[in-house]
Amino acid sequence: MLRIVDLFDLNHSLAGEWLSQFTYPWEALGGIGELILTLGAALDREEYDRPGEDVWISKSAVVAPSASITGPCIIGPGTEVRHNAFIRGNALVGEGCVVGNATELKNVILFDGVQVPHYNYVGDSILGYKAHMGAGAITSNVKSDKSLVVVKDQEGDLYPTGRKKVGALMGDEAEIGRNAVLNPGTVVGRHSAVYPTTSARGVIPPDSILKVSGELVPKR
Repeated sequence: MLRIVDLFDLNHSLAGEWLSQFTYPWEALGGIGELILTLGAALDREEYDRPGEDVWISKSAVVAPSASITGPCIIGPGTEVRHNAFIRGNALVGEGCVVGNATELKNVILFDGVQVPHYNYVGDSILGYKAHMGAGAITSNVKSDKSLVVVKDQEGDLYPTGRKKVGALMGDEAEIGRNAVLNPGTVVGRHSAVYPTTSARGVIPPDSILKVSGELVPKR
């Protein structure tokens, strides 16, 4: 359940073909910027504006004048970037997404239909098709002791990422409740949910619910 093919429908991102070369999603985090530069150079100039250096924005996207966008960055068709959004670079935002007020993105891939609509921080993360984060939910991407992030699954097996910064890897249609924190290296399986105000870590299997108490139950 940790593999890219287990988490994501690769047809729903410009990064799909590129991601298919990796086994685990954290392996892709180091190359997002270079990927965006390659993809951006090949985009149709009739369909994308280029308002800044290494920034490509679909002409059908709606971007608030107060949003701050630094490249490399691609904003896909029909996406809405709202007031005071802060995109810090290395951000590939898919089609039909919502990047909300005061939301911050850094070194991320957002598949099509992702919503991070209110006061979210998403860094060093990959969010699958139609994944959603409630108001104030964030990814924590650095451990307090600054050591390398290790992903621990339900059986206790350890998967070293080799990276100091790893946020969350959220499968397709994962749902994160308001003010939840996804600790470094959290993996959320497809169609799973994390209750509001929960501090999540490790691996949440697909079709599961993580409650505030830490109890993990099947999704009905």
